[in-house]
Amino acid sequence: MNIRHLAFLTPGNYAEADPFAGIEAALKLFEFGEKRGFNGAWVRQRHLERGVSSAATFLAAATQRTRRIELGAAVIQMGYENPFRLAEDLATVDVLSRGRLQVGLSAGAPLHGALLGNRFYDAAPNTIDFTHKRVGRLKANLEDTLLGDDQTFVESAGGRVRPRVQPHAPGLIDRLWYGGGSLRSVEWAGRNGFNLLLGNVLSGETTDDFLQAQLGLIERYRASEADARKGRVALGRVIVPLDGADAATRKRYREFAAGRVERTLAPQGERRTLFATDLVGTSDEILERLRHDPVLPHVSELRVELPYNFSSEDYEQILTDLSGRIAPELGWRAL
Repeated sequence: MNIRHLAFLTPGNYAEADPFAGIEAALKLFEFGEKRGFNGAWVRQRHLERGVSSAATFLAAATQRTRRIELGAAVIQMGYENPFRLAEDLATVDVLSRGRLQVGLSAGAPLHGALLGNRFYDAAPNTIDFTHKRVGRLKANLEDTLLGDDQTFVESAGGRVRPRVQPHAPGLIDRLWYGGGSLRSVEWAGRNGFNLLLGNVLSGETTDDFLQAQLGLIERYRASEADARKGRVALGRVIVPLDGADAATRKRYREFAAGRVERTLAPQGERRTLFATDLVGTSDEILERLRHDPVLPHVSELRVELPYNFSSEDYEQILTDLSGRIAPELGWRAL
């Protein structure tokens, strides 16, 4: 094992009556992770839920609370986004972070589009392109490209300039990630120069075995890469060590895991969705399972996905055990 990059993903959830407390706790967790030597801290972006609905806004705040750690969004669903306006927001955050932003993306129609209706849509949904091309438009907006021809200028009180998306964030297009859960999606990511995020959910297209299916995704991604620059691959796993927890918390952790076992036993639904098994146990137990994980040797980046609705104390205990007891045994060294 040679895990060189260790990150975590937090849901950033909060109580209905007090969103500030939850969002502030998530920001403090980013600070905590940096102090523990983690390489990256990621936040989920969710819509119509009690969680971070604007990853760019949240991460802009995180740039002012951290100095070294990579700041990631996983994932921004492009069906909800305007590729031009999102490019401006992300470039601004990247400038504020001094080049630390990592952007996870996905394609597809917005999950809650029908519910939102005219609150969201400006045109008939069947006329809007929600395919991978929408993700590609975001990347194009982040490239260092002048708009128009040599005679095209924008004039304002700020001066006369050749137009391009501002601010320009050099290198950000190399830090775009695609959340791949199917052979088609990872092939597109590899062919178009995106890094690859692998999580705990995927499509069982060729097998009922989650780990074998995920291995197949990595193989397809690598075979599809058209760029000489090899993309980064980050592997997400739910990992909940018990070592630093008290007896009552250990019991709660095990009950959490037990409630999620059934979904891992067989493909779910018409799309044959497969779920990974959560890794809950002592550090020795978790290490034993990770050492037998056939996917881990094919990546150098591990991203721990923190469960929803745990307390700040729980998250800090999990990250402390992970960075102090587990990751060093996999080759990782704290920064």
